[in-house]
Amino acid sequence: MTEGMSLRERKKLQTRHRLLAAATELFAERGFDKVSVAEIAEAAEVSKMTVFNYFANKEDLVLSPMEEHIGDVARVVRERAPGRSALVAVRTQFLEGIERRDPSVGMSDLPVVLQVRRLIQETPALLMRAHSFSMRSFELLAEALAEEGHEPAIARIAAAQLIGTRNSLIQANHARLLAGEPSDAIAPEAAALAVRGFALLADGLGGFAIRK
Repeated sequence: MTEGMSLRERKKLQTRHRLLAAATELFAERGFDKVSVAEIAEAAEVSKMTVFNYFANKEDLVLSPMEEHIGDVARVVRERAPGRSALVAVRTQFLEGIERRDPSVGMSDLPVVLQVRRLIQETPALLMRAHSFSMRSFELLAEALAEEGHEPAIARIAAAQLIGTRNSLIQANHARLLAGEPSDAIAPEAAALAVRGFALLADGLGGFAIRK
């Protein structure tokens, strides 16, 4: 990760990681609202001003890693090969994330990742901000599809279905990990569920949930 970086860049990255780790530990121990930026700075052995040099606000100390992935879905759609559908591109990226145990698809059981996930779920302000990230991912994907010449309203409908399916799969993964199941154990079932979920989009909902 640090290959090719200057010493200054590596030190800045180390400080950022130290701040994130200190904040996560304090938040997990006492709750998000009961920890001050000054206390985080003291735990990370930096000044309060240094914290704000790296993070605009306290929420960013939890959510900035998640924010880095807002454009992932739009990017894989834009970069897909000729002849490949948007659905196939999104599904492939998701399945590869499961294989890598990537936190961005809800498949990491590292203690710090689980701590952050619990913190988000237990803190309304963080949950609302995380939801805004999802909405932004949807907007970016809709823009990417519209740029290809698709009718904007149809692009938004397709983007909503792709992002909605993806979010539901991530939530299913999170639920199992937070219940204590290891990622290696649930990965095969998570991949199978993803295949089924995206197949529902590919096949359409016309034959789904026909009332008997």
